[in-house]
Amino acid sequence: MKVGAFEVLKTVGRARRGQFQTAHGLVQTPVFMNVGTAGAIKGAVDAYDLRALGCQVELSNTYHLHVRPGDAVVRQLGGLHKFMCWDGPMLTDSGGFQVFSLASLRRIKEEGVTFHSHVDGRKIFMGPEESMRIQSNLGSDIAMAFDECIENPSPYEYVSNSIERTTRWLARCKTELNRLNALPGTVNPEQLLFGINQGGTYDDLRVKHMRQIAALDLPGYAIGGLAVGESTEVMYHILDVVLPHAPENKPRYLMGVGTPSNIIEGVARGVDFFDCVMPTRNARHGHLYTWDGILNINNAKYQTDSRPIEEGCGCPTCRRFSRAYVRHLMKAGEMLSQRLTVLHNLWFYNHLVEKIRETLEQGSFDEFRAQYSERLSRRI
Repeated sequence: MKVGAFEVLKTVGRARRGQFQTAHGLVQTPVFMNVGTAGAIKGAVDAYDLRALGCQVELSNTYHLHVRPGDAVVRQLGGLHKFMCWDGPMLTDSGGFQVFSLASLRRIKEEGVTFHSHVDGRKIFMGPEESMRIQSNLGSDIAMAFDECIENPSPYEYVSNSIERTTRWLARCKTELNRLNALPGTVNPEQLLFGINQGGTYDDLRVKHMRQIAALDLPGYAIGGLAVGESTEVMYHILDVVLPHAPENKPRYLMGVGTPSNIIEGVARGVDFFDCVMPTRNARHGHLYTWDGILNINNAKYQTDSRPIEEGCGCPTCRRFSRAYVRHLMKAGEMLSQRLTVLHNLWFYNHLVEKIRETLEQGSFDEFRAQYSERLSRRI
């Protein structure tokens, strides 16, 4: 397959089983991308671990790597793949969400956004061209467009003006990335641009914006600005409204989502790519995912429990260690507790989407959804 090509292999209702070609390999979809914000998975998990855990796509953060160590440093060392020793597909976000999260420190204009570093307070300017240059220096396979992630709820007029600006920014991103890819010495001259759909919780603005950005014929499209405060029901409603207007022959990425149930429900609505810090963040606090629901390893009942976190789980933690030992490490504040719990949760997420792909191939996804969508959210 040509780099940037997406093929839908099978559909079950609106759910899609597909594959997407990148410069660093073929991605089987639906896929969960493992979040390595600053070029590492929080919890002392490295790129070699990711491969063993079944990770297909690693995701890193443009803003954080620009601030430290600096994208010019990463470029000098051969790009982020070489820097972190990951040889598979990689996506970098645009920095737009960090601009959203630094609301008290930012100023948005047509040219871009001025804000202050969370590390040392220095002033940073980032616009579409700057975001593309940083991501080009990092050399990821998929670069995300620079956009404004809008708070929910926001006034209709503000959201309307914001998506118009985001569309103009997207056209600038496309022009700049095409220029960068054509330069000699570019880290990854086959870097691909994904556009991001915004529009808050307004159905008409979401649809309008998706139609606008679809006209730019990009390699892929994301749904942004969800899972930022609105209810799950609202999020699913927006997906139901907007995805019918997304190009069918391009991958669809739901940004920053979410729980195992969110992933199953997202797939059912036609989403192909997911990412979220939830499995690693929750793991570091002892909240572990199993096929029976969420287990809190801190509970006293696990103090003398010699069983693995989940019977039959193939993750490195469950193959070797008991619930009692992992709980002891958590209570003792040992760093190893974070590594072992993160390994388990990432294994679970990567194998959850693998199972989803299998059920789509077999035509049994609807039964799988009925059995597990609610079950995986319950507390044990």
